[in-house]
Amino acid sequence: MSSLLIGTCPGRPECVAVHTYLFVDGLDVVARSDSRMAGLDPRRLLRPGGPLHPADMPHEVEVAAEEQPEPGPGRLSIRVRLRGRTVIWSGLQYPGDDGKAVEEVRFRLEQYLGEIERAYAVVTAGRPSCGAVTAAGARLLPVVSSTGPPAVPDRWS
Repeated sequence: MSSLLIGTCPGRPECVAVHTYLFVDGLDVVARSDSRMAGLDPRRLLRPGGPLHPADMPHEVEVAAEEQPEPGPGRLSIRVRLRGRTVIWSGLQYPGDDGKAVEEVRFRLEQYLGEIERAYAVVTAGRPSCGAVTAAGARLLPVVSSTGPPAVPDRWS
């Protein structure tokens, strides 16, 4: 089973939006999928009963869009479904630690829902969780292209 960590933080200095960062087993899914993308608004993605909440019927969830200064036409979507006490994300395509493509991940339902609730509580309290993103994403800096977002320490210093 994989583990999920969700962070929220402002984007580039010219961007006033708050973005959602989805880390699966310590890897930034959005940055590894497409470094031009930025996670969508956490109030939309993480709200109770919102798009990231699993259901027996699989559903597509847009989790990121091209950041230009306004969201562009490119989108990153995942398929979310619930099977028993397991949440499954499929339709993924990012390099794992071993360099092989990650196409599907599975989470324990309790950990998954707990992390969504925790991250949503942080957002609604008005406290971006930039520190959690920095700690989780620090080892990922080499995978962000030079045309992508600035390195984590510059973004959140």
